[in-house]
Amino acid sequence: MNTNNGANIGAATDRGILAVGAYLPRLRLDRKSVAAGHRWMAPGLRGLAQGVRSMANWDEDAITMAVEAGRRALAAAQAPAPEMLTLASTTLPFADRLNAAVVASALSLPKALAASDCGGSLRAGSSALIRALQGSGGQQLLIASERRIPRPASTAELMVGDGAAALLVGEGEPIARLLGSASLTADFVDHFRESGRDGDYGWEERWVRDEGLSKLVPPVVKQALQAAGVDANRIDHFVMPEKLRKVGPMVAKKVGVRPETIVDPLFDRCGDTGAAHPLLMLARTLAKAGPGQTILVVQFGSGCDALVLETTDRATGSDTEPAWLDEGQVETNYLKYLSFTGQIELEWGMRAEMDNKTALSAAWRAEETVHGFSGGRCGECGTVQFPASRICVNPDCGAVDTQQPYRLADEPAKIRSFTCDWLSYKPCPPFMFGHVEFANAARVLMEFADCDPADLAVGVPLDMVFRIKEVDPMRGFRRYFWKAKPQLKAGE
Repeated sequence: MNTNNGANIGAATDRGILAVGAYLPRLRLDRKSVAAGHRWMAPGLRGLAQGVRSMANWDEDAITMAVEAGRRALAAAQAPAPEMLTLASTTLPFADRLNAAVVASALSLPKALAASDCGGSLRAGSSALIRALQGSGGQQLLIASERRIPRPASTAELMVGDGAAALLVGEGEPIARLLGSASLTADFVDHFRESGRDGDYGWEERWVRDEGLSKLVPPVVKQALQAAGVDANRIDHFVMPEKLRKVGPMVAKKVGVRPETIVDPLFDRCGDTGAAHPLLMLARTLAKAGPGQTILVVQFGSGCDALVLETTDRATGSDTEPAWLDEGQVETNYLKYLSFTGQIELEWGMRAEMDNKTALSAAWRAEETVHGFSGGRCGECGTVQFPASRICVNPDCGAVDTQQPYRLADEPAKIRSFTCDWLSYKPCPPFMFGHVEFANAARVLMEFADCDPADLAVGVPLDMVFRIKEVDPMRGFRRYFWKAKPQLKAGE
């Protein structure tokens, strides 16, 4: 078992968590609708049919959700651009392509960035966080993101959710510092998933609880508490995703943590988001914790990670829930979920029969334009245009070779015109697109996302979101671009 006393590192370098960001998809799948679809063959699922779980839209995956979480963490930070990016997940879309490079490109991070993917177990996020907090040097952006596709009628279909969380770690004025940690690596196989397949194969829950969670986790937690020099009864927030229901109270009792400190695992609101979940729960806890409070974070998977953190004076102690947790629209159409996850093949007609081959040479030449949503700003008249070109589009200017890169992803924008097309193929019809007008007067023809036709109107304010543009099933490739998402009021 590996232990670390992080108190000395934190005190000497003032290293810790500088900012957090979290993202859940807009859609929340109603568990009762799922259980109702399986009532004829698995009536026992109704016992888990409570609340909702987060559900990625057809154009979302671990990369796009990571971008949104990363944007929120960077927006909350008052720190230089990160020098290192780690993307943790067990469901990254590419096995041999640096997924973190796509995220870095969408975030417009420096090309000199050191980026890496990590996965292999649900501890990918927590283990990466330990390494980042124990490290030295510049800022590190850690993002954990997950979109698992469990088999229909499995308990996992109801238990899991989709989402992402990001933490900016470095030196400065942190929200929380690491006091100590411990890790255990063990080939305890409670579930597994072969490469290239969807759906985990899980072993008997009683055995996982009695032989895995009950015997492997408590010693690691005690080692972490010892390394931190903190008694268990001093823990203010116990963060542990519930791999199985009610395991949090069991572990808390075994290690001496007070039961009232157990943090809500968010089962009823989004489900377990896999490798992202300990960071997602930590993001919520940091938003609510006051200064000088201790947080114990535990994640189980091929062993166990345990971290003991202490908040600083920068912790605000808010009583309100973070906005990312309350946003959402309940989805009761289970067939739509099966279609979005590719688990049911629908007849879309001849218009869906198209070859979406991507020219990789063109993709590389347009990388900053497409992933970075970078247009051009004329150095003579200040006109912003997309895409950039040699000649300014302002008819009163027409200057040549004066364009400077100008990122549009974070610019305020509104709908100038819109169309709902029911004839063109889209995995979630209708195809909604139109002209988007930015505050700097630039206009771009864009696709709308995360909305219904009734949400569209001229003048509606928009946010830009990074999404899958097209999937090429013949070659296993997917293209990404930015879409426009109407800003909706709470509850809409």
